[in-house]
Amino acid sequence: MDFTQLEGRLEATTTSPPTLASPSVSLEAEIPEALYIGMKDFINSNPQWDQYSLMSSALANFLFQNGSEDRAVTERYLNDLFGRDEA
Repeated sequence: MDFTQLEGRLEATTTSPPTLASPSVSLEAEIPEALYIGMKDFINSNPQWDQYSLMSSALANFLFQNGSEDRAVTERYLNDLFGRDEA
């Protein structure tokens, strides 16, 4: 599936303004083994985190720090920064 097809599917399924909580998109990515081990160790040491919340937080952090002006990204970034739970 190319980007155009993916974008079309997202537009067809999105009925409300996009947020980080809804709708969700499934991602698959290859990462270096060192990052995987670090993620696994972090999750094992911090039971309140799981792979989904960690990846969502990391992506929001990256996007915010690289100029994203999306309100949902900013909200997720600030909630993670100040240790607040998602609404």
